[in-house]
Amino acid sequence: MLQSSTLKFLKDLKKNNNKPWFDANRKRYEEAKGDFVNFIQQVIDLHGKKDKTISTLKAKDCMFRINRDIRFSKDKSPYKTNFGASINRGGKKSMLAGYYFHCEPGEAFVGGGIWQPMPPELKKVRQEVDYNFNEFKKIISSKKFKAVYSELYKGDDVSLTRLPKGYEENNPAAEYLKLKSYLAMTNLSGKDLTSKNLLQKTITAFGALEPLIEFLNESLRAPE
Repeated sequence: MLQSSTLKFLKDLKKNNNKPWFDANRKRYEEAKGDFVNFIQQVIDLHGKKDKTISTLKAKDCMFRINRDIRFSKDKSPYKTNFGASINRGGKKSMLAGYYFHCEPGEAFVGGGIWQPMPPELKKVRQEVDYNFNEFKKIISSKKFKAVYSELYKGDDVSLTRLPKGYEENNPAAEYLKLKSYLAMTNLSGKDLTSKNLLQKTITAFGALEPLIEFLNESLRAPE
């Protein structure tokens, strides 16, 4: 579970997203960050017993900085109003598929997959989905997966309107070949975040996602 003080800090930061306030509340930030780090390490240690590819990760190597990159953004708010951790083999900078936990009051979620891979990697994933569609469909249709995620995320921000070149419209995998990212997410409420069941809920979500992570990463290892 996460402490209510951690969520309170993030809510206050959203209302006071400026450097003077942040500097004055740095101790609260460090305490909130420490709480999140401790939770993510618990997740890694527990799920890592099943998924050995993440078992040696340290939470601090999976977390994203609180500072925003505002160089090319119209929004000049200096800080993110969330804590995020990308739990991938190789850490947060890895290009492989992995797990993700997003802590933000009112917008928290857990899940993962692969986000906006580069064209060569995306091509490999699509080829794997096409060649092994029965296996892919079995994974995302399993009771465990559907109980947590229902379906892959297919928002406009991750979907093409037309199939990529080389694929026919009658391809049975068409709706998945249009995807530019392969993601599954389930929302978490404020009560979820401070519940004693948060750790187990997260482990269950990651367990349901693991076969998809393995499928995606196997495709990235395949030759073109």
